[in-house]
Amino acid sequence: MRQMIKSWRHVFKLDPDRELGEAELEAICLSGTDAVLVGGSTGVTYQNTAALLSRVRRYELPCALEVSDLEAAVPGFDLYLIPMVLNTSDTAWLHGHHRRAIERYGSLIPWELLLTEGYIVLNGDSSVARLTGADSSLSGEAAAAYAQIADKLMSLPIVYLEYSGAFGDMETVRTVREMVEISQLFYGGGITGEPEAEQAAALCDTVVVGNIIYRDVQAALLTVQAVKNTPQIRLE
Repeated sequence: MRQMIKSWRHVFKLDPDRELGEAELEAICLSGTDAVLVGGSTGVTYQNTAALLSRVRRYELPCALEVSDLEAAVPGFDLYLIPMVLNTSDTAWLHGHHRRAIERYGSLIPWELLLTEGYIVLNGDSSVARLTGADSSLSGEAAAAYAQIADKLMSLPIVYLEYSGAFGDMETVRTVREMVEISQLFYGGGITGEPEAEQAAALCDTVVVGNIIYRDVQAALLTVQAVKNTPQIRLE
């Protein structure tokens, strides 16, 4: 499973709680993106997640579920990404919900399909920051320290810089990039077109594009090649 995400340069994130027409979904799935990630912070249910999966399954590309709500853990995805919010003092988002899931589902969990994300939430105005109580007022050095916890102490496959709704501080992203050596570095937040996509792609392994899909699908589609055509900066 780690090997699968190594090839992901561009990912579209679809929210089960938001409407997307058939033509728009087809354009997204045939765009050349490397994968579709299904997930959201609020309003995600088993029913709307299962419905979105059945629509995406008509197309031949990897489809992963980011499990943010235990009730929305739908079988049939290629991969399940399990967030651990590193910059929160609420341990429910570090391991509490995870313990309850294991107690409840136990032997039903497809461990071979699970990958853990070390989330660093950096937009205090976002739904995910409010939901998890994340301390998003971090310096670049503090964010990089959290990233090293995920990368070096915990050996997590993914470090996820989440700006959710706002374009991130690229200097902070660069500082984190300098410290992440093993984990796949994901970036998400505020990608509204090619310029932002290129900036994020230069520093991160995987760029996740979400909200712009629902406002301007044509702008979203342009981000695929913008990311894929941007070489990563190799920092010394």
